[in-house]
Amino acid sequence: MGNNIPSFLLEKPASNDYRRGGGKLRSSFLEKGIHRLADVVTTGYVQWETAVQDSFFQKIDARIKVLFLLFFILIVSLKKDIFSEALIGGFIFLLVVISRLNLLIFYKRVLLLAFVFGFLIALPAAFNFITKGEIVLMVWQLPRAYSFWIYRLPAEIGLTREGIDGVVMLTLRVANSLSLSFLVLYTTPFPEIVKALKTLRIADGFLMILTLTYKYIFIFARTVEDMHLAKRSRLVRQVANAEARGWIAGRIALIFRRTQLRCEEIFKAMLSRGFSEKISIYEGRKLKARDWAVSVAFLLSGALFLWV
Repeated sequence: MGNNIPSFLLEKPASNDYRRGGGKLRSSFLEKGIHRLADVVTTGYVQWETAVQDSFFQKIDARIKVLFLLFFILIVSLKKDIFSEALIGGFIFLLVVISRLNLLIFYKRVLLLAFVFGFLIALPAAFNFITKGEIVLMVWQLPRAYSFWIYRLPAEIGLTREGIDGVVMLTLRVANSLSLSFLVLYTTPFPEIVKALKTLRIADGFLMILTLTYKYIFIFARTVEDMHLAKRSRLVRQVANAEARGWIAGRIALIFRRTQLRCEEIFKAMLSRGFSEKISIYEGRKLKARDWAVSVAFLLSGALFLWV
């Protein structure tokens, strides 16, 4: 696995601070952006390390895991009470633990995305001018009620019990859906996911776009890193933010042209090697007794969550 990982992703990013005469000189936003990009791309390779571990979820066939993901996301979408969503979250947490994933890193990403795309988006619905109901927390008192077209702003603005329940419900749904997705991604190598989707009769065109996009992300990151290092090697002073923004604008156009050329070269190479617009995947291994047993266990668990 190590031979497939670009060396620049394995290097520890340089510090954002530089020493000068005993003082502290903060790096430009360009430096921070490059290091952040490297961290994001490194995260994509980290899942390969967790995917090859000899743990519970890693041993399951990829086809079972993809079906598990679709089945439980459907269950999460159908449930309409907080208790059931909390039970599903506890079940996913148990799977994460026995799969020996890093709980801090795993749930840090899940909770951050759930907070942004679940809690913050749904938060306005907790107020009584959107969701009617019993006010449990008064936020603002206006002199009188205001009306505008079909909208009405009451004199008393606060959080309602029904609105809070809705916000919690949506946040739990988003968190559970993200947890299920990350669990499968962190315990399954990407080629195995593609093979599983192929066996589920997913269109070849979609699989091709998915695979090339996944690979191009790392090519793009390496290109940006090389450009940045080449520029730094020619500098004797720190780049001002205004100058850095001008350089970034020029590099974006260059990368766009390189991308077009790379796409044409890849397509010509594929045609020269006999590409026929079909993805051929060797036959996967047969499902073992353990895979069937886990499938039945997941099916029964899902039925139980639907019944609760």
